[in-house]
Amino acid sequence: MFCFQCEQTVGGKGCTVSGACGKKEDTANLQDALTGKLIALARSALEKGASVVTDDLIVDALFMTITNVNFDNADISALGAKIADETAKLKASAENSREIDMNTIWNSKDEDARSLKSLLLFGMRGMAAYAHHAAALGKRDPGVYSFFYKGLSALASNFDVPTLLDLNMEFGQANLKCMEILDAANTGTYGVPVPTKVTTNVEPGPFIVVTGHDLHDLKQLLEQTDGTGINVYTHGEMLPCHSYPELKKHPQLKGNFGTAWQNQQKEFDGVPAAFLFTTNCLMPPKASYSDRIFTTSVVGYPGMVHIDEKNGKKDFSAVIAKAKALGGYREARKMTGINGGDVLTTGFGHGTVLSVADKVVDAVKTGAIKHFFLVGGCDGAKPGRNYYTDFVQQTPKDSVILTLACGKFRFNDLDLGEIGGLPRIMDMGQCNDSYSAIKVALALADAFKCGVNELPLTLVLSWYEQKAVCVLLTLLSLGIKNIYLGPTLPAFVSSNVLKVLVEKWNVTPISTPEADLKKILG
Repeated sequence: MFCFQCEQTVGGKGCTVSGACGKKEDTANLQDALTGKLIALARSALEKGASVVTDDLIVDALFMTITNVNFDNADISALGAKIADETAKLKASAENSREIDMNTIWNSKDEDARSLKSLLLFGMRGMAAYAHHAAALGKRDPGVYSFFYKGLSALASNFDVPTLLDLNMEFGQANLKCMEILDAANTGTYGVPVPTKVTTNVEPGPFIVVTGHDLHDLKQLLEQTDGTGINVYTHGEMLPCHSYPELKKHPQLKGNFGTAWQNQQKEFDGVPAAFLFTTNCLMPPKASYSDRIFTTSVVGYPGMVHIDEKNGKKDFSAVIAKAKALGGYREARKMTGINGGDVLTTGFGHGTVLSVADKVVDAVKTGAIKHFFLVGGCDGAKPGRNYYTDFVQQTPKDSVILTLACGKFRFNDLDLGEIGGLPRIMDMGQCNDSYSAIKVALALADAFKCGVNELPLTLVLSWYEQKAVCVLLTLLSLGIKNIYLGPTLPAFVSSNVLKVLVEKWNVTPISTPEADLKKILG
């Protein structure tokens, strides 16, 4: 096997024996084979014509190969067979129907082309997750799907480095559109998020913990648990669900259980509750709770009960029955974030922030707010991520911290006070909600009649998997500069590509909170 798509890849170079994520060699090789089949489908569809069937196969397969989504060889093989069958039905030319051996990319002697093709592939995997969630709510965009075919086909090309760099920037714009339609799907279905305080404590009685990113799955579970006496708690990236009016109206949506994904083996250990994984990030479960894990959608793990969709709906009765049988805690449990706080605030999407834009602008003009920091992205287990906690704690009191994705669990239980009636830490949502941060930045730039790079705004990002890659490419495609990135740089970025990122966009590896704050603030 060879895999270097996540931040925790072995030695900062690549996993070659087994994945740092827990994925075995045969599973990783099957996912490479799946990607090779997918390239053949994309090329064939470009020749003979795409369809909703090919669209969905491409999105599901790309999503399935994101880190920590699917560990089940049977699932991967079954989807690969469907893709091969659909490719055969298209009857395209032999060249376009040919499955690609991904080792021709991983072992390429052209390190820069390999780097840019990897960047493009991993970005498309991230965008596939967003497209999947939007499609579940009936939202699709032809331009987004069109790029999947173009981008996958490019992986089999001999394009030069400038062409591949341009393709990555074109992808960034496609992903911006994808995030926009997902935002419209979520807010159009569940309402505009509102600021909401969420407890980390757990009430007595049976409960279900929902993790992943899928609002549609959570809504169906809430409808099926209405009046049952079973409480529902979010986990990880599902925390922002508490701020959506159509979700929070269910009284059994009680709070948020635990912190970010990488702590699940410790936090789920022996817990008397059922766990529903709607998307990544799934870690190999421990024996103490493996009997209460349920997966759905493209998530899979050998031996876990999988909930399929039938006629547009999912039946979560098995999850509910398991929660009832386990019974939950007999007494209330006090639980906290990593810094000891037990109240988290979320719901500061672009709808909320822009509704008070006049107050924000006035606060900047009067000097009450001197700087904005967007500190967000993926969390992970690799040492060094305490940087983000320390960085936030050391930011000046006249600064505001915008945050999103699961990286916020490093500091979202801190109480840093308020500025002008607004909390200094504003949680804008999931990684899926990066569109909110972009929309707010563009609106502030418009209000101050300047470019985004001229705002008193600094992006300090953490990455782990491929959704962070697609967001980074979108930011670069918008010309946003001076991004601080960590905890380490991607292994798949070659020295020459890194040089371009530094020279053109001033992408900067994080160092220490003290040094970086001094550099940012002067």
